[in-house]
Amino acid sequence: MKRIITVQDISCVGKCSLTVALPVISAMGVETAVLPTAVLSTHTAFKGFTFRDLTDDIESVCSHWKQEKISFDAIYTGYLGSFRQLELMSKLFTDFGGNDTLIFVDPCMADNGRLYPGFTQDFAFAMAKLAGRADVIVPNLTEASFMLGIPYIASGYDENYIKDILRKLAGLGAKKVIVKGVEFNDGKIGIMSYDTLSGTFSSYFHEKLPTSFHGTGDIFASVCAGALMRGWTLERAYALAADYVVESIKATISHKDYNWYGVDFETVIPYLVKRLEK
Repeated sequence: MKRIITVQDISCVGKCSLTVALPVISAMGVETAVLPTAVLSTHTAFKGFTFRDLTDDIESVCSHWKQEKISFDAIYTGYLGSFRQLELMSKLFTDFGGNDTLIFVDPCMADNGRLYPGFTQDFAFAMAKLAGRADVIVPNLTEASFMLGIPYIASGYDENYIKDILRKLAGLGAKKVIVKGVEFNDGKIGIMSYDTLSGTFSSYFHEKLPTSFHGTGDIFASVCAGALMRGWTLERAYALAADYVVESIKATISHKDYNWYGVDFETVIPYLVKRLEK
């Protein structure tokens, strides 16, 4: 069985970060180890949440793994809350990475044209440096713009514009680049990717639903990483991830009084498992 380590926070209530990555990747038949970066009572869309930083524990945890000669087939980083955590992830890549270890970076730091609270442009550039060490990166269009230091364009762009973004992101050093949230004003939204090894672009688009939820980016990244661990191609992996997000949203809004803070990804896990069998 493949083993992946995912590094991100635990929001105890909220259906995001580790509380998504652990069950989803495990359901995909991949051993999922975790390295929590912080513990929050809820995710940050709630008011008055508690927060405990676990940065000081990361080095000791990693040291113990080295003593036990534990290895990973993939390293998947999600939300990282400080420059220090970025530095520690770079060390993690060095200590536990290698030719056969997939490094998968989801630069969770921005959406809808804005950085999340507490992040700055300098942080985005530091995240870009970390992403440059990855095999696969999965930013949304906002995160891509901040990492490149270019203005965010919400709409009115064309395919050549996205291809230019992908080439520039690949120029940071990542081998395979995915950009999420791409739409060309045709009622659909999706993904475009670029593989530096083959020099090819690819894409996948699906229906755009009338609502959005916190945590769907974490679901997308987790399914994509899990599928890659199952030996799927990048194109099949991100198509599955996108479809699973759509199905999760549909399952959520099918209920009259659905939760506002996250999607019912749990009820759609049978769909995910069945897709893996095809």
